[in-house]
Amino acid sequence: MNLTTIFLTGMRFYAYHGCFEEEQKIGTHFIADVTLTYDAEAAVAGDDVEKSVNYQLVYKTIQRVMEEPRHLIETVADHIVREIKRDFPQVQKVTVKLCKLNPPLDGKTEYVAVQMEG
Repeated sequence: MNLTTIFLTGMRFYAYHGCFEEEQKIGTHFIADVTLTYDAEAAVAGDDVEKSVNYQLVYKTIQRVMEEPRHLIETVADHIVREIKRDFPQVQKVTVKLCKLNPPLDGKTEYVAVQMEG
């Protein structure tokens, strides 16, 4: 077995997630970090991209989820985990950290974030 971890780090999206009506209309910036683990033995042995996890397609999956407005960033992170595992069944573990920049709080905060594993 050749467990391999792929890191997709600092992906930036503009999306409309949030509980407040203004967040759903105006939107804000998000940063997503995703790691996924899979057995790369067959891909490495044959130097075969078809047997690996294509991280360009993983990005497209994340992008698709980010385009669907949700109230909670926890829900967004959960959908990212579920969609990656559905689209790439060879993936054994997914970790998502999703940061919402400039959240509507009563003070200055760079971001709020959630992290989810599945």
